[in-house]
Amino acid sequence: MKRFVLTAGMVLAAAAAQAQTKWDLPAAYPATNFHTENLVQFAADVDKASGGKLKIQVHPNASLFKAPEIKRAVQGGQAPIGEVLLVNFENENPLFGIDGIPFLASSYPEARKLDRAARPALDKLLGSQGMMVLYTVAWPPQGIYTKKPINSVADMRRIKWRAYSPSTAKIAELIGAQPVTVQAAELGQALATGVVESYMSSGSTGYDSKTYEHIKYWYDTQAWLPKNAVIVNRKAFEALDKATQDAVLKAGRDAEERGWKISAEKNDWYKKALAEKGMQILPPSDKLKGDMQQVGGIMLQDWLKKAGADGKAIVDSYRK
Repeated sequence: MKRFVLTAGMVLAAAAAQAQTKWDLPAAYPATNFHTENLVQFAADVDKASGGKLKIQVHPNASLFKAPEIKRAVQGGQAPIGEVLLVNFENENPLFGIDGIPFLASSYPEARKLDRAARPALDKLLGSQGMMVLYTVAWPPQGIYTKKPINSVADMRRIKWRAYSPSTAKIAELIGAQPVTVQAAELGQALATGVVESYMSSGSTGYDSKTYEHIKYWYDTQAWLPKNAVIVNRKAFEALDKATQDAVLKAGRDAEERGWKISAEKNDWYKKALAEKGMQILPPSDKLKGDMQQVGGIMLQDWLKKAGADGKAIVDSYRK
């Protein structure tokens, strides 16, 4: 009898283990970044709502895959879920770069409206690649970090400029800077060694990378709000039972609403934190803003040519 009880217990344990699914979620940003904290909360919500059937382990700071590798990992099934910065993949398809165009959408309401306008095309594009968008969250508005005061684009010529996406590389080309490809996880080291001396990003990136230790000026241009997207391998999602699928979708919707709200709240916090670390937070001069808006106009026209009818439909829908 005792042997039977032990055997039955072992069978039940094996069944429970078989019923539980574990997903690894690669992410490119530090554990303390608000995007990553939102991912951790998302994973906890899924665990609770699924009754422990689906466990999601978040791997921050590009510890599992480097930022440019995450999309391919999800697409190929090496990771069932992952977080990507969409603009990183504009060279693959122009539609991924819609929210990297300067001054197309430069506030949270505009960025949310652009996200809604672009989502059907993004869903279709990723669907054709065997993936689905679970949710998106914007970064705070992008500004210019520089080692010296600047009054116009001319002041940035030949500067060593961090390019982390096709759009930021294009900006470098248009303003006459020297683009250097550096992902977020390597930014602190690149600044410390002088590999880069200027870049455009949010207060979040400046704080996370301790940019204030090397650069003392940040111009709050509010040029664009790029988005992170949490993407899921379609086969992995369809392998879940219906209740667990619903738990994932509900947790994704909650993470999207929470993430956009936190991003807006943290925007002011990051700027204050950078100022407390000795960085000068400055408005752009009229000349600098006008120059950058001109850059944005050129980039939008280039993007529309590459994106074709789908791109025009997104911009038209956004501007209604």
